[in-house]
Amino acid sequence: MMGNRRNGRTGGKIIGAAIGDCVHVAGVYNFLRLAEAQGYETAFLGPAVSLARLVDAIKAEDPLIVGVSYRLSPDAAGRLLSELKEMLSREGLLGRRFTFGGTPPVARVAEATGLFERVFDGSEGDEATIGYLSGKSASEGEQLWPGSLVERILTKHPYPLIRHHFGLPSLPATIEGVRELAESRLLDVISIGPDQNAQESFFRLEEMDSSQDGAGGVPVRTADDFRRLYEVSRTGNYPLLRSYSGTRDQVRMARVLKETINLAWGAVPLFWYNVLDGRSSRRLEDSIAEARRAMRWHAENGIPVEVNEAHHWSLRDAPDSVAVAAAYLAAYNAKTAGVRDYVAQFMFNTPSSTSPAMDVAKMLAKLELMSSLEDEGFRIWRQTRTGLLSYPTDLDVAKGQLGASVLVQMALRPHIAHVVSFVEADHAATPADIVEAVKIARGAIRQGLLGLPDVAHDPKVADRKEELVAEARLILDAILEIATPGCDDPLADPATLGRAVRVGLLDAPHLAGNPVGRGEVVTRMVGGACRAWDPDSGKVQEERERVHKLVQRAAENPVAM
Repeated sequence: MMGNRRNGRTGGKIIGAAIGDCVHVAGVYNFLRLAEAQGYETAFLGPAVSLARLVDAIKAEDPLIVGVSYRLSPDAAGRLLSELKEMLSREGLLGRRFTFGGTPPVARVAEATGLFERVFDGSEGDEATIGYLSGKSASEGEQLWPGSLVERILTKHPYPLIRHHFGLPSLPATIEGVRELAESRLLDVISIGPDQNAQESFFRLEEMDSSQDGAGGVPVRTADDFRRLYEVSRTGNYPLLRSYSGTRDQVRMARVLKETINLAWGAVPLFWYNVLDGRSSRRLEDSIAEARRAMRWHAENGIPVEVNEAHHWSLRDAPDSVAVAAAYLAAYNAKTAGVRDYVAQFMFNTPSSTSPAMDVAKMLAKLELMSSLEDEGFRIWRQTRTGLLSYPTDLDVAKGQLGASVLVQMALRPHIAHVVSFVEADHAATPADIVEAVKIARGAIRQGLLGLPDVAHDPKVADRKEELVAEARLILDAILEIATPGCDDPLADPATLGRAVRVGLLDAPHLAGNPVGRGEVVTRMVGGACRAWDPDSGKVQEERERVHKLVQRAAENPVAM
C-alpha cells in the first residue's frame, strides 16, 4: 500500500523512499515537499523500504523520478545499491530517472554506481534541489536563474529568498568577496553597502573626507566600480544585486544603479536622510518630497520599492504604535507614487528587549494595515530580518540569537529573509562570516517551514495586535486632522508629514535636542513591548491621551508647529 500521497499542479510524478534498514526520512521527505512546490505529484513510501517493495512501486506508479535515500554506512550502501541496480536491470526499469540523497561518504558510493541522474549529499541546500526539479542546471548559465525579484520569489516558493548586505572598506576586497558569495550559491540577493562618503556625496567627490573612506562600507566612487561588482557576480547562482540608496540625489543614484547592477529593488526612506537623523543637511519636508520622487521614478521604471521606514523609529525607541503607523505611511506613499511591487521590511528584535510574542504582534499589526492597500495594482512582498542592535559581542551567543530570531520570523511566512550576520556587533562581515550566518539562517528556515504553532491566535499576541492597529489608526487620523487646509491627500503630503513630526505625533526618545523632532515621548519596555510612558504617574500612557494632547497643542499653536 502506498504511503502519504499529495497532489501537485502538473502530471509529473515522483516517488521517494529510504531503503534497506535506513529509517532517516527527513531528507527524502523534504525533497518531496520541494517537488510539490514545483508542481509534481508525489508519493512517500516511508522508511526502511525493501528493494522489492521499491521495485514494485516503480512498476505500479510509473513515476517520472524515483528519489532514493540511504544514510547508514558506505559499505552497506555499496552492496544495497548494487543489488538495486541489478533488480532494476532485470525488470527493465533502468531507463527512467533516479536521484539519491545521503551523507557525503554514502553519496560518493552512490555516484560510483552510475545509476543516479543526480546525487545530493546535504551540502547543496534547497536551492540546488529546486533547480534540479525545475529543470535548471547550475552549469547552464545565467539565463536559467531568474533575473527579477518577483520571478525569483515565485520560483523559489515556499522558501524565502536569502539576502545579505556586503561591503568591506576595500573595493578590491569587496569585488573578490562578491565573486565568492555568488559562487557559494547561498545568496539570492547581495546588497552592496557603500561607505558613508559614497552615500552622501557620490556625485560630489570634492566634498568627500578622504579620512573617512571605507567608513561603514565599500568606497565606490564611479559607475564603473558598480559595474565591476555586477560583472563578478555573474557566476554561481547569479544573485540579484541591489545597493543602499544615496542619502541625497536619490533619483540620480537610482539611475546609476539601474544601469550598472540591474537594481533588484530600490530602498527609499520617507522621513529620514535629512536633519532628522543627521545624515544630510536637507530640510525634512524637502527630503520627503524627494523620497516620493524617487519612489515614482522606480515605479515608472518597473523597479520594486522598499521604504525602509518603520524600524528607524523603533531603533530610536519610539512607541510600537508609532512604528506601526509609520509602516502604513511608508506603504501608502509607495502606492500613491505608483509602485506596483512593494517590499515591506519587518525588522525584529527592535528594540532589542522586545519579546518574540510582542514582536510578532507588532509585525502582524503592520501587515494588517498595509494589507488593506493591496489590490491588483499593488502587491506586498514580506521581508524579515534580525535587529541589527540585538546582537551581543559574544559571537557564540550571537549565533544563537540569529537562529532564534529567524525561526520567530517564519511566523510571517517571509518572501525574503534578510540575514544579518552574527558578527555585526564586532566587525564588518566577511564572505566567510556571511556563508556561516546564511547556513544558520537556512537551518532555522527549514525548521520553520516544517510547521510552527499559529502564534497569531495566541490570545496575548492577538490582543496586542488589535491594540496596536487601533493605536496606529489614532495617529493616522490625527495626521489627517492637523493637515494643511486644502490639502487633498495629507498622508502623502510632505508638509503635513513634516508637521506630524514637528508636532510629535511621530516621535522617539532619541530625537531629544533634534532641530525638527520633538524627542518628548518617554517609552518603557512593558511586558515585552515598547510603550509610551507617563513619568509623573509611573504608568503606561494611553495612546489616545498622548495623541489628543498633541493635536490640541497643534491647534493652539499652528504657527509654532
